[in-house]
Amino acid sequence: MDATTQRFVDKMRRAGANDVAIGMFCHYFTKLRAGQGGMIREAGIAPPTTEDLVRHADLPEACPDDMTRLVMIKLNGGLGTSMGLSKAKSLLPLKDDLTFLDVIAQQALIAGLPLVLMNSFNTQDDTLAFLQEHYPALLRGDLAPTFVQNQFPRICVSDDATHSYDTLDLPDESDTWNPPGHGDLYPAIATSGLLDQLIADGLEVAFVSNSDNLGAFADGRILAYMLAHREDVPFVMEVRERTLMDRKGGHLAKRRADGRLILREIAQCPEDEVDGFQNIETFGYFNTNNLWINLRALKAALEADGDGFLDLPMIKNRKTVEGHDVIQIETAMGSAIELFEGARALVVPRSRYAPVKTTNHLLVVRSDAYELEPRTRQLVLAGSREQPPIVMLSDDYKTITQLEAAFPCGVPSLRTCTSLQIEVPATFAGGVVVQGDLKVTAPRHYAAGVYGE
Repeated sequence: MDATTQRFVDKMRRAGANDVAIGMFCHYFTKLRAGQGGMIREAGIAPPTTEDLVRHADLPEACPDDMTRLVMIKLNGGLGTSMGLSKAKSLLPLKDDLTFLDVIAQQALIAGLPLVLMNSFNTQDDTLAFLQEHYPALLRGDLAPTFVQNQFPRICVSDDATHSYDTLDLPDESDTWNPPGHGDLYPAIATSGLLDQLIADGLEVAFVSNSDNLGAFADGRILAYMLAHREDVPFVMEVRERTLMDRKGGHLAKRRADGRLILREIAQCPEDEVDGFQNIETFGYFNTNNLWINLRALKAALEADGDGFLDLPMIKNRKTVEGHDVIQIETAMGSAIELFEGARALVVPRSRYAPVKTTNHLLVVRSDAYELEPRTRQLVLAGSREQPPIVMLSDDYKTITQLEAAFPCGVPSLRTCTSLQIEVPATFAGGVVVQGDLKVTAPRHYAAGVYGE
């Protein structure tokens, strides 16, 4: 092992990293230094065909007894820093004083499912404290309610041209680490001991989704499909038809070399091919990050080569931290679709995808355009809506503090709104109703009333 790699290994050992995590970092760091940036050229892929896709309408009927075979896993490592948060994003209030984590816990309790949260080193303490106070029933029994994903050292770019890199030295040690993406789910759940425990408890399938997507509830029909095909379909990715709003998200493709379905993220797209990446006519399906995984198949894949991790495509995420040009090595859990023989892409209804990545999204889901379905606690569009309103806010509303200052009396009614665009600072009283389209181009205060055209 050369001196540079040894410095990273020593850093990880001092922090208590396990051998699998260290081996995984070294594996990707070797690729990085060899100039393998994880790019996927369009010449090597093609759009998926109709035969590659399963349709939700064609799934078998749900069987209530199947639920005893399912575990619900939520990715809960995000802090929501882009919205000005410094705690788990799932603790953000959503509706009627309920947080995202309230709704997730209620979904699990109603369905009678074990709930497991993959936290980061940033969200573990806040999340456990919340569950202990509000949902102690989820903490009973032998099953651990959470596990913590690994952390990778950020890589300081010494000389980009020659792939020369080194450890990052900063006064705040926490700034020198990054979560290695949600692809870390697979080795982290295994090294925590949780994967073996789930299998020993008779669970067969994991349903995995983001904690900010409350449209993702445990659908018994998808589970029935997984159990009916337990021998030949080990992995299912839920996909949706792309719209212009989804053009930057990871899309589904088919590798020409071997016919395997793959996931291509925009960070894996060469700069000269971004237009092609965003062409929703060519690549028409995006990854919702809702996955269904056969637990025994996952265990076998992790043990196949003895390293304890899956060789997922690397994502080289460039950032600037305290004035330093750094690289974060990351992987995406959806990219595992290419590693499982028989993996399928499932085209699902829009209702299963309602993520909150920005304050634009948060304003919509907090409004009456969405409601919580009483039976499942799924977040669904209200009334007869088929699409959510399009909300575009200026940077004056980028953080939660800015958003709530503009709407001190609550979110306006967007139930009949088509689009809301706010380009300048404005404030809104209680009782504001937006109908059709409203574009705010001059500062003003909106009193109670109906606006839009």
